[in-house]
Amino acid sequence: MIRPLILLVAAVALTGCVTPPKPLRGTFAALAPGQAAHAERAGDIVRWGGRIISVEPTPEQTCIEILGRDLSGNARPVRDADHSQGRFLACRHGFYDPAIFTTERDVTVTGQIVAFETRRIGEFDYRYPRVAAETIYLWPQQVPEQHYHADPFWPGYAGWGWGFRHPPVIVRTMPKAEKTPPPSL
Repeated sequence: MIRPLILLVAAVALTGCVTPPKPLRGTFAALAPGQAAHAERAGDIVRWGGRIISVEPTPEQTCIEILGRDLSGNARPVRDADHSQGRFLACRHGFYDPAIFTTERDVTVTGQIVAFETRRIGEFDYRYPRVAAETIYLWPQQVPEQHYHADPFWPGYAGWGWGFRHPPVIVRTMPKAEKTPPPSL
């Protein structure tokens, strides 16, 4: 009796975690950036996200080049290094500092597709949908990924031995600290 109640409470609690932040809520066209570029879908209201490739501030506005990714239930771009929804440009009036909106950061944008722009990627002409961004939501940086390691020589590893499992050891990858030479006398 208690177990189903605990599962129900956990399910309800987790459901609240998949709601997009308030500025990213609304009704949007079910259209990926690559599809929009091929279909000439100017005028559609979209919610797209991905990884920042570059930031170009001008006196009037800032344009951000973004590598489109699928969005999770809370509208955060999904980290998938081998998949892209296509590239797009998100432009908004004002200054967005490239020192804060750095490459490889996750961002979600809402706005209207207003134009298409062809730019070069290497020797390839690429057609970008250009979004007049209403919202540019920069996601907080995620903590480094945790890697799990279980000792294969422990008797409980992989279920053999005395019938119990050895819990995995969490190993965090941390950036190496710079070594400073000792002060000279």
